[in-house]
Amino acid sequence: MAETVESPKLTGNMFLFDSPELMNKESHGALGFHPTEKNFSFCAKARAIPITVSEIIPAMKDYPVIFLNRENPAPLVVTGMVDDVNLFVDEKGNWETDAYIPGYVRRYPFGVASEDSGERLAIVIDTAYEGLKKGGDFPLFENGEPSASTQQAIEFCKAFEQDRVVTNGFGERLNQFDLIQGQSAQFTPQGASEPKTFAEYFGVDEKKLQELSDEQFLELRKAGVLPLIYAMLMSMSNWRLLLQRRARRFNMSEAEILNRALN
Repeated sequence: MAETVESPKLTGNMFLFDSPELMNKESHGALGFHPTEKNFSFCAKARAIPITVSEIIPAMKDYPVIFLNRENPAPLVVTGMVDDVNLFVDEKGNWETDAYIPGYVRRYPFGVASEDSGERLAIVIDTAYEGLKKGGDFPLFENGEPSASTQQAIEFCKAFEQDRVVTNGFGERLNQFDLIQGQSAQFTPQGASEPKTFAEYFGVDEKKLQELSDEQFLELRKAGVLPLIYAMLMSMSNWRLLLQRRARRFNMSEAEILNRALN
């Protein structure tokens, strides 16, 4: 009797994915993409989105760029505050015009999962994505093989994963110099004498950066990470812009937004 070979199963959760499955022609051969108006509605509640090192500089003009924490120093762009609302995605599912769109979002509904050994990668697809339907206009597979558009998505996922590995090294290097510290975003309301803290996060500590020895600073320069560090520091000015963006979205004053954040 022939043995039945079970398909590999996906374990764990993936950020923004509702029903992630390892992509294969047996399960997904009949699926394809239908054009959908709400392209980014899947991340409309995301308050922060992971990025890689190659994205820090293009992202710093639009978002505060922070770290998840010191133990897992993954860079993130902050897209919302106070509650689960992505302030860069409107009610129609459109991303803010001219704002940088993170690669993690652009690759969706595709993603990457690794085997327990970490030696091989597998492509994941979110079968809950509203634009993915049986008999869709743009098939996932053609003649039993990934279609041209699917192959492009696979190559993008592979490149993103390679960049993510480099990103891990960036955070580890900053931790070597104790540069990632708890920070706070502050705003002084009109008529107030003292600033109010409305967000707490992990970021680059500028004071500790200035206190590095010449040898340590040179090491960071040779590693090519100084532009990334300065880009993250400069991105902190976007906290105020994020506050203003939320005020416009909900037709509230900055003071009302601030009070909501503090309570």
